[in-house]
Amino acid sequence: MSSAPATEPHGPNHARRVIVAWIVGSLIATPLVVIFLGPILPPGNASQQSSEQVFDNTVIIAVVTPVIVLLAVFFLYSLMSFRKAKGGPLVDGPPLREQSTVQIAWIVLTSVTVICLAAFGTYELLQNGAGGGQGPSPIALPSGKKLQVQVIAQQWEFTYRYPSYGGLETNQLVLPENTAVEFHVTSLDAIHGFWAYELGVKADANPGTDNIAYVKTKGANTFHVRCAELCGLWHGYMFSTGRVVAAPAFASWVKQQQKLFASVHKYMPNYATTYFPDPQRRAG
Repeated sequence: MSSAPATEPHGPNHARRVIVAWIVGSLIATPLVVIFLGPILPPGNASQQSSEQVFDNTVIIAVVTPVIVLLAVFFLYSLMSFRKAKGGPLVDGPPLREQSTVQIAWIVLTSVTVICLAAFGTYELLQNGAGGGQGPSPIALPSGKKLQVQVIAQQWEFTYRYPSYGGLETNQLVLPENTAVEFHVTSLDAIHGFWAYELGVKADANPGTDNIAYVKTKGANTFHVRCAELCGLWHGYMFSTGRVVAAPAFASWVKQQQKLFASVHKYMPNYATTYFPDPQRRAG
């Protein structure tokens, strides 16, 4: 009496191996990325808004890290487990069809991730203005008293007006520390972009538009201001350095600027949210 033929043993569970390696790799890589890479992410911590942007970037990187680990694990595992045998024929692998479990898991996982990131991003954008221009009628309104500063862009420099100090206009941007600031960004000619990098502020400067952005400074510091829109021949030279100083130093600086520009202040137009210069000047 012949015995039944022996059944072929099942091969390794590749999916389980990949999933286990992915989970282990993610548990190791994600905390390392958050701890060591998160604190050095741009734009820094010169203001409340920039600190929040660093936090947001850290969260995004923490979410992206497992995805990168999955791709790396799958790629390396495929190279090691499914490579062609030495000297063997070159053939296609078995077709994979009707993997409903994988398809459903992928759709659910990616959908939940995108929805959570969208909710998180919306919440963060509404916190304290987020440093971006919100137009003349902002939705997110930080509470408390604010120092108004108007940013006037023109080819090829920024000037700044302080309406609470008699409409003082100067080519220096100096702010007091630990102060909520309300920027009113506009332009005299072409489209510019006001980008105070370390403060986490970036707002379009358009002619005839009052674009409002909020920021709350921290301690004394310096920051870089650049134009973020291609605005003409000397766009690359449209940059300067701003300062955050202590309150007494700011008051002293204001008095110095008022004295310096006293002779020309009477020729300045009254403070307004927008200005319309001679059309020929707009031509650049």
